[in-house]
Amino acid sequence: MKTPTAADIRELFLRFFEEHGHHRAPSSSLVPQNDPTLLFTNAGMVQFKDVFTGREKRDYTRATTAQKCVRAGGKHNDLENVGFTARHHTFFEMMGNFSFGDYFKQDAIAWAWELVTSPRWLGIPKDRLAATVFAGEGTIPWDAEAYGFWKAQGVPEARIHKLGAKDNFWAMGDTGPCGPCSELHYFQGNDIPCAEEKAGRKCLGVACDCDRWLEIWNLVFMQFERSADGGLTPLPKPSIDTGAGLERLAAVVQGKRSNYDTDLFQKIIAAVAELAGKPYGRDEDDSVSMRVIADHARATTFLVGDGVLPSNEGRGYVLRRIMRRAIRHGKRLGLERPFLADVCRVVIGEMGAAYPEIRENEPFITTVAQQEEESFRRTLDKGLAILEAEMRKLAAPDAVAVGKPATSAPAKDGRPVIDGKVAFQLYDTFGFPLDLTRVIAAERGFDVDEQGFDRNMAEQRARSEWKGSGEEAVGDLHKAIAGELGEVKFLGYEVTKATAEVKALIANGARAAKAGKGDRVEVIAAATPFYGESGGQVGDVGTITGPGGLRIRVDDAQRPVPGLITHVGEVLEGELAVGDRVELAVDERRRDLVRANHSATHLLQFALREALGEHVKQAGSVVAPDYLRFDFSHFQPLTAEQLNTVERRVNELVRENVETETAVLELEKARQVGAMMIFGEKYGDVVRVVRIGPSKELCGGTHVRRTGDIAYFKIASEESIAAGVRRVVALTGPKAVEAAQREADELRQAAALLKAGALEVAQKIEQSQRRTKELERALEDAKSRIAAAQSGDLAAQAKEIGGAKVLAVKVQGDGKALRELADKLRDRLGKGVVALGAEHDGKAILLVAVTKDLTGKLKAGDLVKQAAKLVGGSGGGKPDLAQAGGSDPSGLERALAKVEELAGRALE
Repeated sequence: MKTPTAADIRELFLRFFEEHGHHRAPSSSLVPQNDPTLLFTNAGMVQFKDVFTGREKRDYTRATTAQKCVRAGGKHNDLENVGFTARHHTFFEMMGNFSFGDYFKQDAIAWAWELVTSPRWLGIPKDRLAATVFAGEGTIPWDAEAYGFWKAQGVPEARIHKLGAKDNFWAMGDTGPCGPCSELHYFQGNDIPCAEEKAGRKCLGVACDCDRWLEIWNLVFMQFERSADGGLTPLPKPSIDTGAGLERLAAVVQGKRSNYDTDLFQKIIAAVAELAGKPYGRDEDDSVSMRVIADHARATTFLVGDGVLPSNEGRGYVLRRIMRRAIRHGKRLGLERPFLADVCRVVIGEMGAAYPEIRENEPFITTVAQQEEESFRRTLDKGLAILEAEMRKLAAPDAVAVGKPATSAPAKDGRPVIDGKVAFQLYDTFGFPLDLTRVIAAERGFDVDEQGFDRNMAEQRARSEWKGSGEEAVGDLHKAIAGELGEVKFLGYEVTKATAEVKALIANGARAAKAGKGDRVEVIAAATPFYGESGGQVGDVGTITGPGGLRIRVDDAQRPVPGLITHVGEVLEGELAVGDRVELAVDERRRDLVRANHSATHLLQFALREALGEHVKQAGSVVAPDYLRFDFSHFQPLTAEQLNTVERRVNELVRENVETETAVLELEKARQVGAMMIFGEKYGDVVRVVRIGPSKELCGGTHVRRTGDIAYFKIASEESIAAGVRRVVALTGPKAVEAAQREADELRQAAALLKAGALEVAQKIEQSQRRTKELERALEDAKSRIAAAQSGDLAAQAKEIGGAKVLAVKVQGDGKALRELADKLRDRLGKGVVALGAEHDGKAILLVAVTKDLTGKLKAGDLVKQAAKLVGGSGGGKPDLAQAGGSDPSGLERALAKVEELAGRALE
């Protein structure tokens, strides 16, 4: 029988649970939705967290997923182990099955055993498996139920082990849902080394840290609610959350001891080996580097595919570290040209069928990888130069030539030590892990201050600890209302006025049955024409009217929970009660402006991709009545010609006046027709596709009926907002016309001032600039001639002290003029000290110059520091030239006298 591939195993797992009544849910984004506390999605249950706690309801009670996960920051950070061990990864897939108050332990255990052991499914030999159950701790009893259910499956008692809370009790947090766990372990063989045995003790079996017994599946039984005092209350609807790592399961099913030997990694590693021109498995150091690159290319591909970009903070910082570690290992393999984008292409080829979003985003993913690598390679060279310079400070230059080992390494206790702060700078700024600095240092006979490195690392962790994304978590109140009422019907695609029943009411921040004049309210109706803010489009404004003279000003419409639309505003007249029928009216003029800007945003994205390339992806937007803002992935500023091309193209599409078409399709069908999707957006199984001319996008927003309704499109600005992200602000319709007229007015005024025609303004300004430069050069020449003449007069005033000349005098000019004059005076004196003082823009300037033959006796920097105190300032510089500034020009005479006094003492 053919050995299953990892793709086969993934599909078998999902299909097994589908056959047992589970909904196959797609993997959520690696950027958690509505959970600002998490750095990345790190487990299959993350997307269901609110379902387990009852804050959110789904239309199914059983689910199964293959969830993409990243553990490379925060508490779950094994980055430095990746590549050196058989099972550490940054990116991995967690398969799981979930019950939201449906089935519990008996079914979960029976299905786990069937899936793992049945020849129809994974077919893992039963005699190589063992189960663990919670042994009990404190007041929590041991899990006799799970023990009995494993035994009922035919697992021998000797293969059912009891472990403590550290291994077999799970909690969502200090309070909240928690419960015992049960694990399945696979026996790999006693030939695997065990640290316990090496120490003369017995291997601990499933509880041991060695790899003889490998955990392949964890079943969490959410059974209790833990309160703040530590007490446990049985949950009314106990639930199931399981997790089975695909990488580990593939290794077991395929008979491999290392995850990296499975088909999940082998084609990627083979591609790296081919690029490096080295075989995998011959040299362990090379093999480690190949494993690192394979793992990190997977993480890079999926993180960038979900909209994370390399940066110096938060999620982007973690991604940058992952990418730079891969690039460094590429250099260790001898890969001197960028390679990461090529490896990411292999990842996409291998995994794009299971995760189509990376295939759709391939141009962007590979462009980001290429740009980051090119940038880091330049940075890496700078880091090496810093390390070489540091070693030169500590030893003779010939002992630390680049790439040359120390000619005679000193005894270990006497080896020079590279400062921990320098080692940390190399790590934090230039991506050098400590082990790389250590290796390079050792090759040249140096040690590294690792304790100092650790101190700096601890300080950095305190600074960069993940404190949340800054997004607001969705409130419990809105989730409770959504769970109770279901979806609010949106009528705004067809109408801007509608009558509906009020289903819920929030008044002054609390749920209420009624609200009166002056109350701040959120009104939830059964249906509404108001668009709730989402997808970058601002919420509608308008009015709500009803019986008894009720009038509510709606300042905003929000969508705090999928399916829920709230009308935020103030009761101006009358009283509102739940159950009332009210009329909801959108401000139509404002809606029309918003629609025009939203449709123009779609056309703008199309034109940008056409002009710049398919790597352009939306990275955020704002669609308001008075402007649109579009953020997109691109790595260079747009030229004037590119901006003109994009603007012209959008206006061409506007003038074509084509009709907007919408269609509701299944997500996969929408992908097939080429609809654009937004990074990190959570889509349902059925989506709305908006076609505006050549643009096709998934979008729930409101749009113009025909492109001609946009009237006119004008780009107002283009700028960078982050590494690899640009922002265009643009205007449409009346606002675009206003902006064009303002520009025309400014041009006419400029033309009038220049006495030129409107189309001659640039030419006239260029001529004026040339004339200004000529006059500036003439002025500088005149100043130089005056300074030369002045220097002759001033040099005659110098005093002779101890065989040298000292001149301290007040003059006129700025810093540059004083430096030029000091140079000329120093040349005229031949041997001596020049001190010049001047008042410029209400501030004092001091400059001291010392001829080089005197810098052994006195230094310009020391002299100017002392003198600067007398003008209320400070300064410094080189031994032969130093400058200071101060806020008190009245002290210049005293300051110059001080320089003369100090110089005289030193020279006598």
